[in-house]
Amino acid sequence: MKELRVALFTGNYNHIRDGVSLTLNRLVSYLESNNIPVLVIAPSNKEPAIDHCGDLIVTPSIPMLVPGRKEYRIATHFPRWAKKKVEEFNPTLIHIATPDGLGVGALKWARRKKLPRVTSYHTHFLSYTDYYPAHLNPVKKPFKNLMKWFYRQFEHTYVPSQSMIEELHNEGIPGTMKIWARGIDLDRFNPSKRDMEWRRGVGFKDDEIVVSFVSRLVWEKELRTYIDSVNEIQKKYPKVRALVVGNGPAQEEAEQLLPNAHFTGFAKGEDLARAYASGDVFMFPSHTETFGNVTLEAMASGLPCVVADAIGSKSLVNHGVNGYLAKKESVEDFTRQLEKIVSDPEKRIEMGKTSREMAMGYQWESINAGLVENYREVLENWNQE
Repeated sequence: MKELRVALFTGNYNHIRDGVSLTLNRLVSYLESNNIPVLVIAPSNKEPAIDHCGDLIVTPSIPMLVPGRKEYRIATHFPRWAKKKVEEFNPTLIHIATPDGLGVGALKWARRKKLPRVTSYHTHFLSYTDYYPAHLNPVKKPFKNLMKWFYRQFEHTYVPSQSMIEELHNEGIPGTMKIWARGIDLDRFNPSKRDMEWRRGVGFKDDEIVVSFVSRLVWEKELRTYIDSVNEIQKKYPKVRALVVGNGPAQEEAEQLLPNAHFTGFAKGEDLARAYASGDVFMFPSHTETFGNVTLEAMASGLPCVVADAIGSKSLVNHGVNGYLAKKESVEDFTRQLEKIVSDPEKRIEMGKTSREMAMGYQWESINAGLVENYREVLENWNQE
């Protein structure tokens, strides 16, 4: 059997704490714990948000030139000195996670070296043009053409959900696609973390119904749909309260639009787990997710969920079973679906229990073990170009 040695190229590994970086750090940790050599090549910054796993080669990058996204970096290229370090590592499999300058450079390099290549799809880039039309519409068509060229170059494309596979096929994106789902830490995200003293301390009464939103606070997460839906349902159910967990450029305006909400700011670890479990309903209208990590965390915490009927989220929420799907960007429909849970305490409890049971099927150990099996399949079947 050929030795598996993985070179992982990504546009985000440690400089931003988000679903992509956390997923890839978990993967590297899993590989190392199973004695599989791995080297990460990615951009970074002076004050990384994550104490990353594994060995990292930091490559050149520039700030993302989109409003509210300047803390994100765009890797510009795969420089000669970095190529030399990767060659010294002697990888037998190349995993490229982002179609940026670094990713394209790594792809061309791997082709010249006749190395087997796989990729993974983490961010639904094409959907962001609706939120930043002035900046992204001019490049949407050439970027889509780039994606069509890029994804056909790999033996496997790893995608978080079946709905995302279907969306990519509808967009004309080629490739042999396999599901690499996301996992959950079931001990950390747990209904037992519910803390009534904490609820009272932030101003919620015991009989109030707390509707939670957990995300980076940017408008493309459909924060406005959440705000308007909560404001609408409070007209009929004044005991509904809003809990917003996260920070970001939209926070100041969101606080003005939801003056009676509690905003925690950025939270992680046990603080985040407590915030999830101390809510009553989770609402997440975003329709740009490839999977929906926050929805899975809410499910593991025992909450019924109201989410957009869109890629990612609809792979997790079974309509009428552990929550409801609502028409994307429709305040009217989100309010209607939310009312079904707010108005029925027994349903709220039962759906929350079901959410927890469903989340137990998403465990990182088995999910990453499946990915390594796919790695080995590519490695064993590789015929040099």
